Amino acid sequence: MDGLVEAMLEVGSGLELRPTLKRIVGVARKLVHARYGALGVLAPGGGLAEFLCEGFDERVCQAIGGMPTGRGLLGVVPARAAPLRLDELSAHPAAEGFPEHHPALRSLLSVPVLVRDEVFGVLHLSEKEDGAAFTEADEVVLQALAAAAGIAVENARRYEELRARERWREAAAEIRSALLVATDSKEVLNLIAARARDLAEADYAFIALADDPELPAEEVPELVVRVCAGLDAGALTGRAIPIQGSTCGEVFRGKAPRRVPALTYDLATGTGAAFGAALVLPLRAGDSVTGVLAALRARGGRPFGPELLPLMASFADQAALALQLAGDQRRQRELDLLADRERIARDLHDHVIQRVFAIGLSLQSTQQRSRSPEIQVRIGEIVDELQELVRVIRTAIFDLHDGAQGGGQLRKRLHEVIAELTGDAGLRSTVRMSGPLSVVPAALADHAEAVVREAVSNVVRHARATTVNLTVSVADDLAIVVTDNGVGIPDSAARSGLHNLVQRADAAGGRMAVTKVWDGGTRLAWSAPLP
Repeated sequence: MDGLVEAMLEVGSGLELRPTLKRIVGVARKLVHARYGALGVLAPGGGLAEFLCEGFDERVCQAIGGMPTGRGLLGVVPARAAPLRLDELSAHPAAEGFPEHHPALRSLLSVPVLVRDEVFGVLHLSEKEDGAAFTEADEVVLQALAAAAGIAVENARRYEELRARERWREAAAEIRSALLVATDSKEVLNLIAARARDLAEADYAFIALADDPELPAEEVPELVVRVCAGLDAGALTGRAIPIQGSTCGEVFRGKAPRRVPALTYDLATGTGAAFGAALVLPLRAGDSVTGVLAALRARGGRPFGPELLPLMASFADQAALALQLAGDQRRQRELDLLADRERIARDLHDHVIQRVFAIGLSLQSTQQRSRSPEIQVRIGEIVDELQELVRVIRTAIFDLHDGAQGGGQLRKRLHEVIAELTGDAGLRSTVRMSGPLSVVPAALADHAEAVVREAVSNVVRHARATTVNLTVSVADDLAIVVTDNGVGIPDSAARSGLHNLVQRADAAGGRMAVTKVWDGGTRLAWSAPLP
C-alpha cells in the first residue's frame, strides 16, 4: 500500500501529457516488478495513436520495427473495458504471432486507463522479474494505479488543451498585428498558412480564395490557391479547385469545418507530395465566406484528432475577420485620401487660381498704364508666367480629382522614363504636362510611355543634342511632342523604332510626324484620340 500511494503521487506529479504517460509506464513496472511495460493510447477511429514501451533495449525496438496496430490481444481490453491477466498469453484465442526479433513473452497483465468513463488507453505489463505469474493482488494494485493514471491523464489533457488554445490565440493576435502594418496581404496569408501548419502539427497547409469576393458563395465556380506552406511557393499557388466534387468546395459552400482522411479532389498531383488526412476550414466573417484554409498531413501519417477541429476553426474565423477588417480599413483610408484630394482640388480652384487670375488682371491693367516699354515687356512676361502657372495648377486639379485612376501614374511613368534615359547622357531636359492625364486609359498610357521612351532614346543615341523638350497635353487628343536641338536623325540610322511608333499611332487611330526644326534639331509629334 505504501508503494501504491507513492506510485499514485508520482503519476500525478506532472502536467505535460507525454511525460505523464511515460511516467505511468515506469511506475507501473516498478509497482508490480514487471520486466516489460507499455501503454497503448487509442486513436479516435480505432487502433493505436501512440504506443510507449519500457524495458526493451533500443536495438531491439529498432529491430522490431514500427508501432503495433492494436489488433489481437492489444485489442481485447479496449473492447471489453476490463482487465486481462494471463499466465500463458499464447494460449489465448486472440493471440497473434509476434513480429520477428520481438522478445519471447509468457505472462501478461493489462488494465484499461479510463478518462471520463471512456477507455483512453491500455496499460500492459509482462514478465515478472522473478519469473512468477501475475497475481490477483497485482491486478488490484494496477487497477488502482490505472484509476489514478486516468485522473493524471485528464489533468494533463486539460493542461495541454489550455496551452493549445493559448498558442492559437497568440497566433491569431500575431495575424491581427501583422495586418495592421502589412502593405501586402499575401504576406499575411503566408503567415496564416505557416502558423496553421505549425500549430496543427501538419506537413502542409494552403489557403484557397474565390476570385471575386463580392460574388455569392453559391455562384463561385472555383477557388484558387493563393499561398501554401510546406511546399515550394509555385507548387500549388495558382491552382484552381472546382467547387463541385471537392472537399474544399463543400466546406466553402457549407460554411462548416471538416476533418477528413483525404481530400476528394487531389491537389498533390505533380507537386512531389502525397496528401493524407486533412482539416479544411472555411474563412468566414459573419455570413460571408471568402475561401478555405486547409492543413494536411502526408499520406500514411496519423489522422487529426477531433479536439483540433474547433481550435483551428476558431483560428480560421479570427483570421478571416481580421482580413475583412483590414480590407475595410484599407478601403476607408482610400476614401479618406479621395476626400482629401477633392478638398485640395476645390481649394486650389476656389482660392489659388482665382487669386492668381486676379493678380494677372491687375498686372495687365498696370501694363496698359505704364509708359515705359521695358516695364511693359517685363509685366507681359510675368502675366505669361502666371498663365502658365494657372495651367499647371489646373493640371494638378485634374489629377487630384481622379488620381486613383491612373493620371498620376502616367505622369510618374513618363518622368521616370525621362530620368532613366537622360540621367547619364548630359542632356538638359524640360517636361511640360497639361490637361487631365487621369482620363487617359491604360492601353493609351502604355502607348504614350513607349512613344516617349523611343523618341528620347533616339535623341540620346543619335542627335548629339544638348537639350530635349517633352510636352504632353490632353484635350480631345493625347498629344506628345519631343523636340531636340541636335543634328537630326542620320540617314544610316535604323528606322524600325520609328516604324513601331507609326504602327502604334495607327492602332490607336492617331498619327505621327517627324520634322526638322528650322534652327536645327528634330521634332517628333505623336497624337491619338481619347476614347
